[in-house]
Amino acid sequence: MIIRKHAPFTALFILLIILAGAPLLAVLGYTFFKNGTLSFESLLTVLQDNNIIKTMQNSLLLGLYVIAATTCIALPLAIIRTKTFLVKKDWLDIVFIIPFMTPPYIGSMGWILFMQHNGYYEQLFSSEAPFTFFSVPGMVFIMSMHLYPFLYLMLKNALLRLDGSFQEATLIYGGHPIINWIRVVLPLLSSSYVMAALLIFIKTLAEFGTPATFGKRIGYDVFITEIHGYLSRWPINISAATSLSLILLSVCMIIWYIQNLISRRYTYGTHSGRSISSSQTKDSLLVRIFSIGYVLLILGLSIGIPYFSIVVTSLLKVRGEPLSFSNLTLSHYTELFTVGSSSLQALLNSINYAFIASTIAALIGFCIALYVGDAKKKPQQLLDFISLLSNIIPGIVFVVGLILFWNAAWLPATIYNTNWMPILTYIVLFLPFSVQYTKSALSQLHQSIYQSNAVFAQNNWVILLKVWLPLLGQGILAGWMMTFIISMRELVGSLLILPPSVETSATYIYSQFEQGDVSKGMAMAFITVLLTVVCIFLIEIMQRKALSRNE
Repeated sequence: MIIRKHAPFTALFILLIILAGAPLLAVLGYTFFKNGTLSFESLLTVLQDNNIIKTMQNSLLLGLYVIAATTCIALPLAIIRTKTFLVKKDWLDIVFIIPFMTPPYIGSMGWILFMQHNGYYEQLFSSEAPFTFFSVPGMVFIMSMHLYPFLYLMLKNALLRLDGSFQEATLIYGGHPIINWIRVVLPLLSSSYVMAALLIFIKTLAEFGTPATFGKRIGYDVFITEIHGYLSRWPINISAATSLSLILLSVCMIIWYIQNLISRRYTYGTHSGRSISSSQTKDSLLVRIFSIGYVLLILGLSIGIPYFSIVVTSLLKVRGEPLSFSNLTLSHYTELFTVGSSSLQALLNSINYAFIASTIAALIGFCIALYVGDAKKKPQQLLDFISLLSNIIPGIVFVVGLILFWNAAWLPATIYNTNWMPILTYIVLFLPFSVQYTKSALSQLHQSIYQSNAVFAQNNWVILLKVWLPLLGQGILAGWMMTFIISMRELVGSLLILPPSVETSATYIYSQFEQGDVSKGMAMAFITVLLTVVCIFLIEIMQRKALSRNE
């Protein structure tokens, strides 16, 4: 009876330990144990290496720089979207999400093609750039253009939650509006801002695409490129890779703890049931011009320029020649979809791996979400935490752990160097999306549904098939689509765990860019981005339908 009662928890716990726990334990074991005895030698060796110390400094400084840059971009944008006539333009949020959902390495490649010598900037304006773009500020700019939507949405939602009475009180008691805004509104935003900034810091540390493409060009090494180098360059140095992975893991866990501490202790209740914002005043012509101009500038920099470079490059007949209609061709797209070509095979591999991984992740996420529910009990909280580990810990750490675990000598069989290895990697890395989307759909169900199930249903399988699946269908599908999108474009794990002679769309784009056949790579990049944008709009449509039904 006791075993049957705890069977769901036991089964899910064992599954999550195999998926997420075992790889992390493998990293710890390889770092701290040598020939069966405890040893700190590999970790101390890494900490004494001046190059690695420099890499750590680069990573931490890059995180701080990106936080500062994204703040400068996102805060004015959030104010414009909540305090001006653009407050009702909700479609803008869908457009702002596009840079965040665009694979970072593709956005970085777009900027490199635009700003490099004899790039599109020089061709369009017949002059060199008036500043040095290929530098650390340029790298910070590219990463900020990718991450600003995350901070923008957090700040915008926080501003919308502010009770109008707070701002009305500042007007009643006098003082300059700007001073009042700084003294009243900013402190109320501090909790949301700090939490979002810390998450951006983690995302910056975990990003591989921009450091691997742009950072390599300027000689700026960070945690994740150094780990990848230890595992992909001869001689292979697994101990250094695991030691650096452990340091990165420790930094991210500390940041996650601080973020949780802030969310528990420094969150303010700012909504009392009154109007969300103070009475709307008519915007002046100057405010309207500035608002529209700023929005267009940010969209042009984050979407316009990189996408222009991607599309034009994918259409070029001969790179290096001036832009002209006679130098445009669709041959790269024709070759991309030619049966038997390496590019089509890479695209099909991506679709197959992503489809299988997202389907399995959706099934596991559905089971976890049903068990976790509102997470009031300790076992529920434990499973919820383990299922979200890959959102907290950089993917490269899990990839290193998966390589070590599935190469362990004591395993009777292994999936390493098979097609199941990338599928398993995508499931481990992106399972949180399926769990969170399903949990979100579950939280919207009324308590009476649970009570009616308990009264009228006689079979748990009947409840599952006829009640839960239909009600949670949109949440499950949204999680499936999100997992599918990100699995399709995943780069760092694919570079390290794909079987020999197997490519995905991400590794194909990366290899073509590195080898100089950029047009083919950008044709694949455009198809990848197109699939991403279509899926974003479908997810948004599903969420809007779900909200309209609830209303």
